[in-house]
Amino acid sequence: MVLLACTFVGAQNIDDVLRYSTDNLQGTARFQGLSGAFGALGGDLSALNINPAGSAVFANSLFTISGTSYNRDNASSYFNGNNGRVTNNLDINQVGGVMVFKTTNPDSKWKKLSLAINYDVVQDLDDEFFVSGNSNQGIDNYFLNFANGVPFGAILLQDGELLENAYLDIGSQQGFTDQQAFLGYFGGIIDPQSSDDDNLDYVSNADYSTVNQEFSRSTTGYNSKFTINAATQYENRLQLGASLNFHNVQYTQLDRFFEDGYDAGSEIQFTTFDNYLRTQGSGFSFSLGAIAKLNEFVRLGTSYQSPTWYRLTDDTSQRINSDLADEDINFINFDVVNLFDTYTIKTPEKWTGSLAIIFGKNGLLSLDYGFQDMSRAELKPVSDTSFATVNDQIVSELASVSSIRIGGEYRIAQVSLRGGYRFEQSPYANGVTIGDLNGFSAGLGYNFGGSRLDLAFNRTEQDFNRQLFDTGFTTPAFINNINTNVTLAYTVNF
Repeated sequence: MVLLACTFVGAQNIDDVLRYSTDNLQGTARFQGLSGAFGALGGDLSALNINPAGSAVFANSLFTISGTSYNRDNASSYFNGNNGRVTNNLDINQVGGVMVFKTTNPDSKWKKLSLAINYDVVQDLDDEFFVSGNSNQGIDNYFLNFANGVPFGAILLQDGELLENAYLDIGSQQGFTDQQAFLGYFGGIIDPQSSDDDNLDYVSNADYSTVNQEFSRSTTGYNSKFTINAATQYENRLQLGASLNFHNVQYTQLDRFFEDGYDAGSEIQFTTFDNYLRTQGSGFSFSLGAIAKLNEFVRLGTSYQSPTWYRLTDDTSQRINSDLADEDINFINFDVVNLFDTYTIKTPEKWTGSLAIIFGKNGLLSLDYGFQDMSRAELKPVSDTSFATVNDQIVSELASVSSIRIGGEYRIAQVSLRGGYRFEQSPYANGVTIGDLNGFSAGLGYNFGGSRLDLAFNRTEQDFNRQLFDTGFTTPAFINNINTNVTLAYTVNF
């Protein structure tokens, strides 16, 4: 394996920011059964993700573990092609416990102290989609957009230099733009208009009116959160809480691209271009919250979730081939790795307001409203010119996001029936690049007295318009994404 540390960062984009700025509905089965509408309810370990005051609602100490079956169905359309991909996986998505300490002093106004720890999968990142179609936008546009303006002499091999070493050196010393120009030239896709070292203009070696394209993206990994929480109850009217959250990110992305169908006289008859990304890192955030009991029926909740400060590292690798590629092009492969400096993603803060109506022991209704300004997300260091470009794009393209979660529960003896609805606005101002999210949930639980078993079904649907590459492809692929989770949780009371 050949590796080289890169002092620049040129491959990050707005998708990376959104990946870690949004979360999916995870957590315990009861939490998912009510679509996560727990801001004024509490009494559930995953409710700490919404309002940290919720642990003060617990009547006793307990432990909960949850496992989820994930199903993702991606239906795509791209020009004249329609395809689908379905992925399935199982995971332990939540483990946690709480200890409740009640005051022994009958005159104290502070009635309770709760200490909780909880692990939640914020996002399961295992996913896959596939698109194919007959396009008028070839991969040559990608390389031409990078190459035009790059001096030809800057991407040539030095005397005795190996192709793979030149690829890494150019990426490290000159940047991502020059590295992609190098790949396009030695991959046979483009040529300079003249052989002069100061040539700045390039032409395509591919002749076509339309081309056949296939593109797949497979991702694996997770974004998880470990929470340390403390909450207290003042008299019988107010719960206050705070949490420290420690995040962990593991992510891989493999893109495979194939193109053929060029004109019969074209020097190129096929092109392959694959990209691999691995991201690892950690993050920190905190949250504050309160729940007020107005009377026996009505509770109000409010909470603040700080920005999450992620420190991430990327490594990337690429491979390319065509009829005109250099004979040593296969030495540039996934064993030749670009290592990047650590960078930071700061996600936007989030506010949540909540209302719950409690019908004694018979059931409840709950509503959460969340607000998050996605245009406040930021890549750092801001002094990096490529980060500055992405940050400008974030400000101009992203917008404020409102979310609504509604949940209800009805109890019949030891059995609880649950249902919920979830809506979340598109993070994009145009509402098209990523559409609104809609989801519903259902669940049931059985209380054994000293323990409880809960089952939930949760389904969300959202549309995406995905660019296959950052540049050169003006027509995106349309993807309809349906996520279906089935979660089983077991709770033991102490």
